[in-house]
Amino acid sequence: MSTWFECKVRYEKRMEDGREKKVTEPYLVDAVSFTDAEKRIHEMLESYISGDFFVTNIKIANYSEIHPNENGDRWYKSKVSYINLDEEKGVERKTNSYMLIQANTVKEAFDSIVDLLKDMISEYDIPAIQESPIMDVFPFFKKDEVINDKIPENYTPLSQFEEKVEEEI
Repeated sequence: MSTWFECKVRYEKRMEDGREKKVTEPYLVDAVSFTDAEKRIHEMLESYISGDFFVTNIKIANYSEIHPNENGDRWYKSKVSYINLDEEKGVERKTNSYMLIQANTVKEAFDSIVDLLKDMISEYDIPAIQESPIMDVFPFFKKDEVINDKIPENYTPLSQFEEKVEEEI
């Protein structure tokens, strides 16, 4: 499970009219500690920000899931309430969870959440979706990135093992 840290970074940003303005922007970083989060945000932003910048605040973000979308240009914070029935007391209980969804519009973010949760057995409600100030998200590893794709010599790939088992049967 990932631990996400929200890092606020202050630097001088060149505005569209050419003047420079000091801004503080939040970024999200997957890290193992506050120290690691600060180190990683410096590594990630060195190539994007020219000049000096410093981290003004780091806090643990309250996101249970992050869902990037290459076509989206904004991040939306979504509150999802899972509805469970307490059979002993006969009352409904809601458990809130927060997701960060990358999309172009609120409607697109809503549709993405519905698509993600379409196979849920329990009921859910989406009481809030709002645009997040998060500028960018830096995961530790990308989901499609293979860390080590070379299979050690003493291991047999599962597909070959299954073929041998089927031949023996």
